[in-house]
Amino acid sequence: MVNDNHLLRLFSHCPKCGANAFVEDTEKSKRCEACGFVYFMNPSASTVAVIVDEGNRLMVVRRSKEPAKGTLDLPGGFCDCYETGEEGVRREVMEETGLSVVESRYLFSLPNMYHFGGLDIPTLDLFFLCKVKETTGATAMDDAAEVLWLPWEEVRPEDFGLKSISLGVARLLELQAASQAIGH
Repeated sequence: MVNDNHLLRLFSHCPKCGANAFVEDTEKSKRCEACGFVYFMNPSASTVAVIVDEGNRLMVVRRSKEPAKGTLDLPGGFCDCYETGEEGVRREVMEETGLSVVESRYLFSLPNMYHFGGLDIPTLDLFFLCKVKETTGATAMDDAAEVLWLPWEEVRPEDFGLKSISLGVARLLELQAASQAIGH
């Protein structure tokens, strides 16, 4: 059964034929009784950049907008249509910090529920270790109110307002402590 917060609850008309016969098919799909079209609600892809400078400090940004305005975040955001995760993370880092990503390596992913405009948007957050052309000159832009460089020992998952980012930061700290895999 589709729960009350699920986006599928908003759809009552078939997007293909327009009939008011769009009914629950499964917990993640609706089916049109008029034309048979089935729509699946899948997560949107979102990127997260893990950038470490020459001093082994993690780049974080302070969110300038809701959700979680004023809390810490990692640069990133939704992928555009026809864009790879690597292209999306490069674009998002440029938009939020002005830095150019020259190399990105996939680390891991986490499911998330991104609350926006009164709706819960299911996402799949793709975490990338990013190397930038140079770490100096980062400027807070777009969704970022501030850019900070934190030594790993000052990074606290509870300071990150989005649940998946907080969980991802905790995982990054475990990786950092276990193998020094994150950083230079």
